[in-house]
Amino acid sequence: MAIQWFPGHMNSTRNAIRERMKAGLDVVIELLDARLPGSSRNPLLAELTEGKPTLKLLNKQDLADPQRTAAWLAHYNALPDTRAIGLDASIKAPAKALMSECRLLAPNRGGMAKPLRVLICGIPNVGKSTLINTLMGKRATKTGDEPGITKVEQKLVLENDFYLFDTPGMLWPKITVPEAGFNLAASGAVGRNAFVEEEVAVELMACLRQHYAPLLVERYKLEITPELSDEELLEQLGRKRAAMLSGGRVNLQKAAEILMYEFRQGTLGRITLETPEEFAAWVATGAAAEAKAKADAEAKKAARKAGRKR
Repeated sequence: MAIQWFPGHMNSTRNAIRERMKAGLDVVIELLDARLPGSSRNPLLAELTEGKPTLKLLNKQDLADPQRTAAWLAHYNALPDTRAIGLDASIKAPAKALMSECRLLAPNRGGMAKPLRVLICGIPNVGKSTLINTLMGKRATKTGDEPGITKVEQKLVLENDFYLFDTPGMLWPKITVPEAGFNLAASGAVGRNAFVEEEVAVELMACLRQHYAPLLVERYKLEITPELSDEELLEQLGRKRAAMLSGGRVNLQKAAEILMYEFRQGTLGRITLETPEEFAAWVATGAAAEAKAKADAEAKKAARKAGRKR
């Protein structure tokens, strides 16, 4: 199953970012989900912002695996013109940390004559609106559990010489890394109509049994053995949670909802679905598959053209 979700307002966001670039921009803040720091990075953003200095904010780090968060921070901090920090609800002064990092990325900007112009963006449901409300000390934007709540750009003034331009959450038109699509769906970044919960939950179960089996055992009392498939483990979860249908059948839809909800809420424990090395391998495989599909399509097109000439 290929997961894709790009509503009309996301195309408007893409156009708004282009216009903001033309008007002048000094730093880009990209808010990432610390549980999927690679999958939640928007490849379209680097193209749109033309290599501007970037601050990567790994949000919800209190829900993520701390060792993997450290690996991701090191990965992003090693990139040119990039800084990365972790954020969560326990940080008392996120505005101070955020502005300090942005000023380091644009040392020649600042003061009323040259105010720092910063764009903040991220995928849907990554916590951007909640962060901005915290930064402003008031309810500046709407928040909620469904992705895509913010619809228009707004300008916020954090200090007299620090302008923050907030944009709606945006994915990209085509997700070419299948694992990224599943991780985005599991995190709640993709609209419900774009995926089948059972399929995403089975993929999530596969990751959890490989890297976080003790958490599954502790939370659901699962009996994990090599011969059981990931779907069978999801069925076992359903039985443990009494998610049943008539005739003793497991309600896989309900079991899937339980697993994904408790992952999203952090009830299962601190989990990160990918490492920098894993994500790099997924990207390479996806690129190879994309190149092959393109070559096959070109070959078929050439064959049809040759057939018409005969």
